[in-house]
Amino acid sequence: SVVAQRRETILQWFAAALLACGCVNLAEFPDFPPAKDYVATTSCDLSADPAGCRDTRAGWAVTYARAVGGGYESQRAVALCLSTGCDKAIVEDRVLGCAWRHVIVGAKHATTAESDRAQVARFCGGSALDEADRQTARDQAAVWMQLVGVTQ
Repeated sequence: SVVAQRRETILQWFAAALLACGCVNLAEFPDFPPAKDYVATTSCDLSADPAGCRDTRAGWAVTYARAVGGGYESQRAVALCLSTGCDKAIVEDRVLGCAWRHVIVGAKHATTAESDRAQVARFCGGSALDEADRQTARDQAAVWMQLVGVTQ
């Protein structure tokens, strides 16, 4: 609904503002490491798309803050970057990428698409992760869903 989308947008901006002003620090929540922990240290010049790598890094803190704040598109971006590295901009961690995919589907956003469920199969399936990693991702997703206010 329009009201739910407005509420989500307001919450995203509120979370981003709190992080930007230093009023809230994600380090206070051990299950959400700081955004900077995910930024790769390799030069973007080594990427197939150096400009894309630099753009991703430049916007990462805001994208991550919005994802933690419940933002659907930001959660999708974080999941993609953790799963693929986003042109070497972000440290690839397929387990955490999979966990974010579960959060996206579990949150039941108004805009959640069938493609989100397909992405769980793609990035969390047997060709991407073994069973132990899939379980780790599901466990992490359960913790994160509680932190972002998703009831199961």
